[in-house]
Amino acid sequence: MLNKIFLLLFCLSISFTSGLTQSPERPNVILIITDDQGYGDLGVNGNPYLKTPTLDRLAAESIRFNNFYVSPVCAPTRSSLMTGRYSLRTGVRDTYNGGAIMSTEETTIAEMLKAADYETGIFGKWHLGDNYPSRPMDQGFDESVIHLSGGMGQVGDFTTYFQRDSSYFDPVLWHNGKRKKYEGYCSDIFTEQAIRFIEEKQDEPFFCYLSFNAPHTPLQVPDEYYQRYKDIDPSKVPAGQALPLPEMSEKNKEDARKVYAMVSNIDDNINRLLKRLEALQLEEETIIIFMTDNGPQQSRYIAGMRGKKGSVYRGGVRVPFYLKHPKMDKGADIEVDAAHIDVLPTIAELCQVPLPRYTKIDGQSLWPLVGVQNVDWPERSLFFYWTRRYPQLYQNIALQKGPYKLVGHTSYDADPSDFELFNLGLDPYEQNNLVRKETEKAKSLKAELDGLYNELIFSPHLLDPPLIEIGHPAENPTFLNRNDADGERGIWAQEELYGKWNVKINPGYYNIKFKFIEPLEKDGVLILETNTLTNRQVNREEGTDLIEMNEVYLPAMEGELIPLYLINGKKILPFWVELQKI
Repeated sequence: MLNKIFLLLFCLSISFTSGLTQSPERPNVILIITDDQGYGDLGVNGNPYLKTPTLDRLAAESIRFNNFYVSPVCAPTRSSLMTGRYSLRTGVRDTYNGGAIMSTEETTIAEMLKAADYETGIFGKWHLGDNYPSRPMDQGFDESVIHLSGGMGQVGDFTTYFQRDSSYFDPVLWHNGKRKKYEGYCSDIFTEQAIRFIEEKQDEPFFCYLSFNAPHTPLQVPDEYYQRYKDIDPSKVPAGQALPLPEMSEKNKEDARKVYAMVSNIDDNINRLLKRLEALQLEEETIIIFMTDNGPQQSRYIAGMRGKKGSVYRGGVRVPFYLKHPKMDKGADIEVDAAHIDVLPTIAELCQVPLPRYTKIDGQSLWPLVGVQNVDWPERSLFFYWTRRYPQLYQNIALQKGPYKLVGHTSYDADPSDFELFNLGLDPYEQNNLVRKETEKAKSLKAELDGLYNELIFSPHLLDPPLIEIGHPAENPTFLNRNDADGERGIWAQEELYGKWNVKINPGYYNIKFKFIEPLEKDGVLILETNTLTNRQVNREEGTDLIEMNEVYLPAMEGELIPLYLINGKKILPFWVELQKI
């Protein structure tokens, strides 16, 4: 927390002494990111079926970073995007299992810009903590309209979960920490709220983070968009198409039709936003960035690359990245490797604001690459991993440096010869393993991978995970959801399993509600453990799915909050827990 205070005081002193006002040196920033839209889910990247005229035009007018990389899954990508740091440094290690909570000690793009008098807003997906002190409103955003957890209709987003197959329509969202009902389709709503924010803040420099949850599952889309693709066979390679398509089941084909429909809707929404920007005469004062968070979840066109979401192969981690700057009158191609960790330092340079102090930034500004021939850009390494809960040594892990990429799908005690080694300059589709031909290169990259892995795995925020604070005036009541529940691996919508929440409790009396997925048998015992203090209550009501404990004293503590319902040998975890300090 001290780091954050120092940063704010430093940046505020600059803003007060410099007399900064809206100007080309203080551009607005609109950062657009989509969810599970792969590199191949754009017309401009060769997709033979998908129509994305707005994004194709934006690409043509932008600086195109053609070798841009992210993490294999969403929460790690978003934490790196927001902080310029590898996700493990921020405390983010998973997409659920309690591993998608970013430490409040981290400084986000929003906090960096807010300290320089920017207005800040997020609209869509956050996925870096649903409770104080890790919500967007605690991490630098003046305004937020978001869903919870990793996706609408998922277990962590309990306000849309029970809508089932219509969770993307007429949803209950969270506006500045309060539940609010909205009408319409989610991508339309998030765009409308972003436009409203821009209209209201047009006289001040602003940062607008439009973070679509589409085309993430569940694959729901207005029928008018689905009709555009309902008759295509996305598994067939059209005449003249050079790149192969992966094998696709009938479900893959139907999923592709829905995804393409969802992306077309996004394309139309971005067109709405850009037209409104033009009408407000803000084009010459605004930087626009478009990117996606990882590869596709399902099998479909991916420009010939290997792998998809969750994989460290290029299909899982290479994504489009377009930066449109008002000073650039035409597009340009940049082939140098770039990554999500570079976005914060790039924005800092473009907006002429200082980088966060007292913290290690893993990325670097990409702006020196633009319009410069033979720029001195040192070769650097990029690290990728993905396994549930914590990184597993040498499983789905990679280090990329220059044209070479070392990939591990092996055991903790593996020899360099057990890895895969690719030369991406000669083999962009990662088909030819060179590990036995270039053993010294493999050894060198493995040694560097070991060093970086050991540095990251002992990050303070990973060793001392972020806690959900209960009973704080900034959030009362607190809702503990399944996305942030730790305990057994793979906690989702199961009934019988062990789960807990890692919390900091402010002492006092609480009214507590425990919501269950299925109705409960009576005469079971509800147990609530908070360190050494255990409260129990017998349930006398048959068929209820909600149990209340009122006026319960909870002590000051930092540790595990463990609720469970015991009945006939079963141990049932609540779906969510609400705690209101009274």
